[in-house]
Amino acid sequence: MAINNNAIKISQKHLLGIQDLSISDVKLILDEAKKFISLNKSKNKKLDILRGKTQINLFFEPSTRTQSSFELAGKRLGADVMSMNITNSAIKKGETLIDTAMTLNAMHPDIIVVRHQDSGASNLLSQKVNCSVLNAGDGRREHPTQALLDALTIIEKKKKIEGLRIAICGDILHSRVARSNIFLLNMLGAEVNIVAPTNLMPKDIEKFGVKTFSNMKEGVKDCDIVMMLRLQNERMSSSFLSSNREYYEYYGLTPDKLEKAKKDAIIMHPGPMNRGIEIDTKLADDINKSVIKEQVELGVAVRMACLKIFCEK
Repeated sequence: MAINNNAIKISQKHLLGIQDLSISDVKLILDEAKKFISLNKSKNKKLDILRGKTQINLFFEPSTRTQSSFELAGKRLGADVMSMNITNSAIKKGETLIDTAMTLNAMHPDIIVVRHQDSGASNLLSQKVNCSVLNAGDGRREHPTQALLDALTIIEKKKKIEGLRIAICGDILHSRVARSNIFLLNMLGAEVNIVAPTNLMPKDIEKFGVKTFSNMKEGVKDCDIVMMLRLQNERMSSSFLSSNREYYEYYGLTPDKLEKAKKDAIIMHPGPMNRGIEIDTKLADDINKSVIKEQVELGVAVRMACLKIFCEK
């Protein structure tokens, strides 16, 4: 399969958050990602678009899905990919993020993919290196490539986003996935419902142009998409839940709650899932309703597009 290797113009040097992108930037990324979908299903998946380019994956948080997706994306484009094992690095010995940035910059990489537990870490890194930086998730702030792959999944299944009603349900307070999706789905013309218990709902959430619900059946009513979120237990400084059983009863996606959505509604989840807490197992595996596997598949295509576009900056 031939992929056009001509330079693509995008307004930003880095991909730090959805809020930094214009609608034309978003459409450019999604259009480029569509070109890689069939390639990733073919027998020969290797291209040489990024041959001679160096990609460093710098993950301060464990993330099997996102890190493996970026690594696979880079290798399929022909890049030299180095994934840093932070647990064995000087970071654990007291080296600062700025020290790390200076060290990496001296190696002359072409692109750095970074995930960090602190909000704004990717922005700080981008100010200290010469190459492009892709944010693979920073604290509670943003996870732009997850939102982009979610948008591509919706477009592939529903053929559009504008005019759709989408419910994002669960731990909104601690979720960077929720924030990036709210920004992107609003930008693309969707109607966004936010469903969460009051103590997992940000106080200022309504300023983002969404409708809020504490009752899940009301929140998913007549929705085209039901997007569940993972409980971010590692980011909870105190106990937000009385029990997993109670959370599942009121906020887990079950058949009776899904009945309130449209008949052709699809189910999404960024993973990894807590089955029986966030979502019923049968619904998660329902081939007619769940597009969770498709999200993983399209995630590689989106990250290939981002690497290709931002490596050219």
